[in-house]
Amino acid sequence: MENKQHIVIPLLRIFDILKAKEFYIDWLGFTIDREHRYEENFPLYTQVSKDNIRLHLAEHHGDCCPGAKVYIEFAGGLTAYHSLLAAKDYKCMKPGLQNAPWNALTMEVIDPFGNKLVFAEDLKN
Repeated sequence: MENKQHIVIPLLRIFDILKAKEFYIDWLGFTIDREHRYEENFPLYTQVSKDNIRLHLAEHHGDCCPGAKVYIEFAGGLTAYHSLLAAKDYKCMKPGLQNAPWNALTMEVIDPFGNKLVFAEDLKN
């Protein structure tokens, strides 16, 4: 078997692209990599990314259901990232930092559509 790298990209359901951009781009600091609509006034499908994190966001009702939870291994600097987010004073989300029982520092955020992102920094190293 050929050794190929496998990449998993979560697909999250969104309902309003302006709210999604306010959350993912303006607050979390992701960038838009690409956007697709079949035609004008059709649902949007987009990819956003930050460092090595990639997410697909879809307004298409048949792609997935809202309320997913994505665990993101964060390779250091979670406390600084949390401080950056707190300084932006986003009115809809004020996450805290938690020490998880598996020796990780975590921060959970919930997007405007009920999807949860758990950023986790391994403290064992």
